[in-house]
This record gives sequence, structure tokens and C-alpha cells, in this order.
Amino acid sequence: MGDTTHWISEHDVVSVLGLGNALEALRAGFAQEGDALAAELEKTMLGYGDHATLHALGAAFTGFGLAGVKVWTHTPGGADPVLCIFDTRTGSLVACIEAFALGQLRTSGTAALATDLLAPPDASVLAIVGTGKQALPQVAAVAQVRSLSEVRAFSRTPERRESFATTVADALGLHCRATSSVEEAVDGADIVTLVTRATEPVLLDPMVVPGMHVNAVGAIDLERREFEPVILSRCAAVVTDSVPQAKRLSSEFRELYGPGEGEAGTGAWQAVRSLGAVVASVPLTRDPDDITLFKGMGSGIEDVALGAAVLQRLGIGPGSAAEPGASGTPAAPSDALLAVSRRGRAEVAFRRRSPARP
Repeated sequence: MGDTTHWISEHDVVSVLGLGNALEALRAGFAQEGDALAAELEKTMLGYGDHATLHALGAAFTGFGLAGVKVWTHTPGGADPVLCIFDTRTGSLVACIEAFALGQLRTSGTAALATDLLAPPDASVLAIVGTGKQALPQVAAVAQVRSLSEVRAFSRTPERRESFATTVADALGLHCRATSSVEEAVDGADIVTLVTRATEPVLLDPMVVPGMHVNAVGAIDLERREFEPVILSRCAAVVTDSVPQAKRLSSEFRELYGPGEGEAGTGAWQAVRSLGAVVASVPLTRDPDDITLFKGMGSGIEDVALGAAVLQRLGIGPGSAAEPGASGTPAAPSDALLAVSRRGRAEVAFRRRSPARP
């Protein structure tokens, strides 16, 4: 591709990458991390001005020949993230990818991967606590890896949970029931997904029963807590997509395991496994009564793995079909591939997988 740097729009991302192939790209990316062929650049943040923040995180994949960093500034007026991908052989900038839709795929796809690895194989009832922007992608993600007979939804506002139940039924073809409490939502559920901005736990220890799997993906800073930390002590497997970030920013983990520094960093924290290690290892054996928990913190591994998949499907960069000697047929890029459209937005179409998983 020479020295060309490509600008890839949101529309190009969603034209070549859906939730199903995002899941497989994430699986491949975390496998590379587990095999020590990839390493994450931990998230860093700078606060400035009037409640604004500047963020950066990334990863380097020696296996893919790519390194990347996602940057954005979150302001009262919104955010406009971009993922910059570099060729590790030459240091050249391969592409800049508008990363709003990519973020939806990354958060929900990672939860789907964790659910596939940790939840009971026959899990069929999902409780979702929180009905904000990430809730529908989270339901769609679980439906990619488990055949769901029922979804229960809770949020603090009755109108919002009723509206969300209707949206799940219309968009995903799943039976969804709005509940009046967290207890009602999780009672009898096989999988519980927490996607809230809670500052006090909403999932309490007595609500968690043998055989349950929990995805906790909403609380990613020290001000937020979604579940009682004592639940972790009952888990047969505790997994996170970024152990370093959990040590710094998960209030639930830090309360039970300590701050993750000094002896605490090599002691109690040994109970926590990285998602990359789980993907790369022999599949977990799960007893019927085992409780499992996945804590999603967000990792540059996810962003760059998805960015690499977009480039590969567009025939761009190291290892793509467009390179001399590479095999395969690249996906046809849209007419907007090289057009700079800073404010373009494209929503991911979240639909139930068909046919359903047996």
C-alpha cells in the first residue's frame, strides 16, 4: 500500500464488521495476548477545563505486525474517538479509524467472549441491570453465544425499562420482561449483566446463586461499584480483560484483593485471571454449581484487534490480501474509504444470531 495513510469512516467499519466477526477477532486478539504476542498500553487519562478528560490506550501485536492507540477527549459536548494503527515493521501510520461504532462492538463483543468461556453451556435466562446505550448491545452479545429463552430488564425508571423490553423484542426477537427490582430480574437467571453507573452495589451477595455467571461492565473507575465485593470470594473463576486496570480502577476488586501493589500484587490478586490467559489455555472445566464473574475494564487489546480485523477485511496493511504475496480476497471498501468525515456516525445493527446456537 506504499506510504498511503487511510482514513476509515464509521460507515466503513460497520460495512465490514458485525458483532459475530468482531467476537472472533477479539478471540484471536486475546489469544495473542495469552501467548505473549501482544501487550496492552494501559489507559491513561488527563482531566482539564470544565469536566473534560483526555484519554489514550492501545496495544502492540507482534503477531499481526500492528500497533495502535485510541485517543479521545470526553467533553460536555460529546466525544469523537479515533484509533491510529501503525506498521510495526516500518513505523508508518497505516490508518486512522473512526472508533465510535468500534467501541460498541468492542465492549459488547468482549462480554460475549467472556460469556462463551465462563457461563453454563445451557444458560438460557439473562438478567440485564441498566438500560442505557450499552444495554442492547450487551443483550445482543449474549444472544450470540447462548440460546436465550428469556431476558429480564431492570432500570430505576419504569418507563425506560418498559421501553427497553419492547426494543429487545423488536430488534432481537427475544422475549424480554421488565421487572420492578434487581431481585426480581436476577431470580432464576443463569447470566446477569450489570451495565450501570451505580456508585453503590446493585447486585448483592444473597442474589447470587450457584451456577450463575456475572458480567460486570459498567463500573470502570474508583467512584463506581456494581456488586458486593464478597461475591468474588465465592467465585470459581474471576476474569478481567485487563488485570493492571482492575488493580488501579476497580473499587470492587481493590476492596477484596487489596490495592494490587507490593505483596498484595502477588498474593490475593493471583485469584484474578486475565481474559487473554483464559482464551489461550485449555478450556475451563465448569461444575454446575460454579459461580463465575467477568469484570470488563476495557483494554487496548480489544481496540487494536478490532482495528486489525477492519484493515484485513478492507485489504489494508501488513498481512492483508492487498500486500504482495498475501492470499485471499479483500473486502471491497466503500466510496467513503479515503474521505475525511469527522462527524460521521454509523450505528451497529445488533440482531439476534441466526440460526440460534443449539
